[in-house]
Amino acid sequence: MIKSELRKIYKQKRNDLTSDEILKFQENIYNQIYDLDLSSIKTIHIFLSLQKFKEIDTKPIINYFRSKNIKIVVSKSDFKKNTLTHFYLEKDTQIKRNKYGIPEPINAIKVSEEILDLVFVPLLISDESNYRVGYGKGFYDRFLSNCRKDCKKIGLNFFKPIAKINDLNVFDVTLDKVIYPK
Repeated sequence: MIKSELRKIYKQKRNDLTSDEILKFQENIYNQIYDLDLSSIKTIHIFLSLQKFKEIDTKPIINYFRSKNIKIVVSKSDFKKNTLTHFYLEKDTQIKRNKYGIPEPINAIKVSEEILDLVFVPLLISDESNYRVGYGKGFYDRFLSNCRKDCKKIGLNFFKPIAKINDLNVFDVTLDKVIYPK
């Protein structure tokens, strides 16, 4: 299938999930994250969840990494350039929703992609080769292509990967791993 069809299908599938299913899936995903080898991880990037789209709640993940003294980085979106700018998320960082409803830091220290050891990537669906379908603007592909080669990229999803995404392009960045409920 092509990305536009997959985007439509998996937005609907996610929308159809019940609260109980989401809680169960999240717990399974959290446990897989808690089992990751963190020995070389000093700084992670994570997205702040959009509850209106039923994205995985990333607050428990953020709290877990904080408890391990790992630095947290989140982004602000530039919709004119379709790019992300990155900032430390400290305990006292204020979060405000932008005009699109996306939570973003407003009093944070800007950082470069080069400091990131691990990036958690939102997605709607992925394939068995770890390519992903996101919301379709290319924010994350641009961002991930600027990360260090050794930076781990892990997608978080409620659904098992499909066999193949048919309309990949040269700008699509593969993930190292996709975590989904087992």
